[in-house]
Amino acid sequence: MTTRTPERRRRLAPLALPAAVLGALAGSLASPAPSAVAATPALHDRAASGARVVPLQAPVPPDTYTVVEGDTVYDVARRFGLRTADVLAWSGLTPASVIRPGDTLRLVGAPSTPAPAAPSPAPSSTHTVAPGDTLFAIAAAHGTPLDALLAANGLDRSSVIYPGQTLVLTAGSAPAAAAPAIPAPAAPSPAPAAGVHTVAAGETLFAIALAHGTSLDALLAANGLDRASIIYPGQALHLPGAPGAAAPPSAPAAAATPTTQLSADLSAEQAANAALIIRVGAELGVPDRGIAIALATAMVESGLRNVTWGDRDSLGLFQQRPSTGWGSAEQVQDAERAARAFYGGPNDPNGSTTRGLLDIPGWQDMPFTQAAQAVQISAYPDRYGQWETAAHRWLELHR
Repeated sequence: MTTRTPERRRRLAPLALPAAVLGALAGSLASPAPSAVAATPALHDRAASGARVVPLQAPVPPDTYTVVEGDTVYDVARRFGLRTADVLAWSGLTPASVIRPGDTLRLVGAPSTPAPAAPSPAPSSTHTVAPGDTLFAIAAAHGTPLDALLAANGLDRSSVIYPGQTLVLTAGSAPAAAAPAIPAPAAPSPAPAAGVHTVAAGETLFAIALAHGTSLDALLAANGLDRASIIYPGQALHLPGAPGAAAPPSAPAAAATPTTQLSADLSAEQAANAALIIRVGAELGVPDRGIAIALATAMVESGLRNVTWGDRDSLGLFQQRPSTGWGSAEQVQDAERAARAFYGGPNDPNGSTTRGLLDIPGWQDMPFTQAAQAVQISAYPDRYGQWETAAHRWLELHR
């Protein structure tokens, strides 16, 4: 008797499960072909401790696999001793993708698409800033160290760049030869005690505070704003200490600690979570750039808050989803566990169920935002790079 798989999928659709999960349920109800059963290796059940699943004598996977009736990505991955997350990534799929007979799955790492190799820039080479560019990404794209790019343009890690601005790519060229193509922001580097800043397109309150050597909270207090306030180009903001600015409340002097230093830029909750992400990364031996990627990701996903809500069943600092294997609802809201799962690697609390940053081949050489996106698979991948400079600053403040 032929199993009516499409009808079963329609009956399961109201459960709002991802298509990849529905496929797994439908496949389990269908009678598998004897050859498929024979080819499937026995697997150890996952231990309660979260130990990795170890395939026993799994066959060597071919480069590609053609889907047959009743197949799911999960079953194909398990048959060859692979991780479902890897097969999805190699095949350009997501947990919500539907596979059909005749489709082709990749069972080995898909050839990466490296960024075009940029030749060593000539001494007079320049780069015109595009929307979404960051100093770190520009330096990486042109094969020059970030510090060299900063020095060549008279900038530092807290500097703000603008679309249309021209940057010199080598220290051999004078910064004056690369004058911005658009007017520079009003009143550059004013004294923190007085002045007004006119908001330019693309600026944020955090970036303005950094540019003027003040804290975000002080800037908000001086203008009667809060962290949810929206600013717009042309708006005049009072800098702390300027006429008309509200005086920030005085606070007793306290010895600076990593968390209190971070609190100058972040709320107490955000600073505590940032410090936790930095600590976990350091314990795991993650390079500074990897820790900065984790900080930027948490800021984009949750505002560096351990939230109890999100898109569908997403929860916690990194908006990890229990339905896609990141752990139970309670586990993904355990901030330290969530950070360890984001980093992944041999100490991943999820074992091989999910793929963290350290599990991404060549993540160190990827652009900042692509490395974060490889873990998160977000609908808005360009947002991570917007926090790159801030994330490196938080890392420096913590030390």
